[in-house]
Amino acid sequence: MKSFTCVALALPVQAMGETSSPIAKVVSMLSDLQAKIIKEGDVAQKEFAEYSEWCEDRNRNLDFEIKTGKSQVEELNAAIAQESALTTSLAAKIEELAGELATDEADLKAATEIRSMEQSDFSAEEKELSETVDILHRAIQILEREMRGGASMLQLKSANSLAQALSVMVQAAMIGTSDAAKLTAFVQSEQKQTEDDGDDSFGAPAAATYESHSGNIVDTLQDLLDKAESQLDECRKKETASTHNYEMLKQSLTDQIKFGNKDLATAKKDTAASAERKATAEGDLKVTSKELASDVDVKGSLHQNCLSRAQEFEAETKSRGEELSALAEAKKVIQEATGASLLQRPSFLQLDRSHLVSGVDLANFEAVRLIRDLARKEKSAALAQLASKMASAMHSDLADPFAKVKSLITDMIAQLEQDANADASKKAYCDKEMAETSDKKNEKTAEIEKLTTRIDQASARSAKLKEEVAVLQGQLAKLAKSQAEADKLRQEEHETYTASKAEQEKGLEGVKLALNILKEYYASDAAHDAASGAASGIIGLLETVESDMTKTLAALMTQEESAAAEYESMTKKNEIERASMIQDVKYKVKDFKQLDQTVHENTADRSAVQAELDAILEYWAKIQEQCVEKAETYSERKRRRQEEIAGLKQALDILESETALLQQTKKGRRGLLRGHTK
Repeated sequence: MKSFTCVALALPVQAMGETSSPIAKVVSMLSDLQAKIIKEGDVAQKEFAEYSEWCEDRNRNLDFEIKTGKSQVEELNAAIAQESALTTSLAAKIEELAGELATDEADLKAATEIRSMEQSDFSAEEKELSETVDILHRAIQILEREMRGGASMLQLKSANSLAQALSVMVQAAMIGTSDAAKLTAFVQSEQKQTEDDGDDSFGAPAAATYESHSGNIVDTLQDLLDKAESQLDECRKKETASTHNYEMLKQSLTDQIKFGNKDLATAKKDTAASAERKATAEGDLKVTSKELASDVDVKGSLHQNCLSRAQEFEAETKSRGEELSALAEAKKVIQEATGASLLQRPSFLQLDRSHLVSGVDLANFEAVRLIRDLARKEKSAALAQLASKMASAMHSDLADPFAKVKSLITDMIAQLEQDANADASKKAYCDKEMAETSDKKNEKTAEIEKLTTRIDQASARSAKLKEEVAVLQGQLAKLAKSQAEADKLRQEEHETYTASKAEQEKGLEGVKLALNILKEYYASDAAHDAASGAASGIIGLLETVESDMTKTLAALMTQEESAAAEYESMTKKNEIERASMIQDVKYKVKDFKQLDQTVHENTADRSAVQAELDAILEYWAKIQEQCVEKAETYSERKRRRQEEIAGLKQALDILESETALLQQTKKGRRGLLRGHTK
């Protein structure tokens, strides 16, 4: 509010009752004006205090947002640079793979074309040689038949060359003209090849110099037949080798193309994923940069507005003080001049771990001793028990203790061999089960680690997004609070303006009324001519007051319009900022919900895999309990059992040897044995 200046004039005091009413009115109006100015000062002080607090809060929030925005911009720029480098690397790899694929495909196409031409040449050559062989077979058969007394033999004998012989055979209808031509061409090609190789003969007499004997013609044709068959066989071998080489080359190139296409598809997929991540980062960077620029702009505007408001408040306070001083001085002057009492109506506005008898007895004793020594060496209770049973059988009343001992040993050997087979089967079973269970355990453990890594990554990203959402929601809350405070301040300003305007209009109306009263009073009474000078001063003062109040009213209206425009501008910026934050929150909420869903799904998958792993571990513990040798390993048991079987067989051999000796003795000395028995 702008102040107006009151000019104090010294007014002569007159005791006329008629003048006391307008002067009292002026004094009352001045007192009311003082009270209103004081009230405006209190309201302005409260509003400025709230505005200053809002400026500080808003400035702190903007500093935090700017710092966060700069950090996000740096992270996004780093991510974009990383994805750009990856894309460049993948593009080079794709180009390299594409070049290799093009080369392999061109090589395969060229090899296929060459193979096709070779196969075509082989087919033609094979057909020609097969026909030549067939013609030679038929020609030889005809000559051999004619040699047995054919009618054309005399003409053949008179032929001086193979060509003439062929001509005779054609005339005699032995062979066809085309067959003769093919044979002639074959002979000529062989002669040419022989000449090229530097050899005077290809194993048969030259067609032009052979002797005119039918036997020589047959030999010549037979040599030609052998040569043709040899060429046909060589041609087929060459075709087989070429076909094999082509199939090997084709398989190699096909595999290279297959794996090259697979690598190319993977590289393209990685390129697309990298491009998508880069595009996302660029989009986030654009939004973040825009928000950062907006925050910087808002901070600059906030500083300017707050500083401007502080300067305005200081100027208003100073002006208000000056105005109060002027009003107080004006009241004092009027009181002194008229003796009128001043009515002051000030209001204040309060704005978380034995007996050896015979050789048989000796054999039994030796066998028992051997078994006992073996049992002691191997610490075997079974062998010790066997030795005890053998000793008991030796001293028993059995008809044939010797056979009993052998039976005990044989049974023991069979039992040990059966145990060995069972142990070997168990060993194979244990090795297989433990290997398969170990592979499954490692596979499930690796799968759980992989799922755990995915869960941790998704959880970390989700937590970060939730934190960012919480920060944004906090900023939205602060922005809403700030807007509410601004709304409240604007409402209070408007209410103050409305009240001030009404009071100004009312005061202005009062001053105008006072002017009319004074003017009418002094104009109608000529007896007060002497006081016309004083009346003119009061009227002039009231006219000055009227002018100042009119200016103040206009200033109030201008100030209201400026404050309303500033409020509207700030509100629009807040709306834009709020919309940007809400959109950001929307995207981040969507992202962390998707991540939470991923965490939930991976957690469920991990629980299922963990259940499988728990079952595998339980089976692993059982199979280890069955298969892991704690006191004696399988190799030790196998060695011990083999030694036990070898010892038992040795004892059995001792008994078997004694049995054979006993049988021989019985045959040679029966009387002695019977006497010995007695």
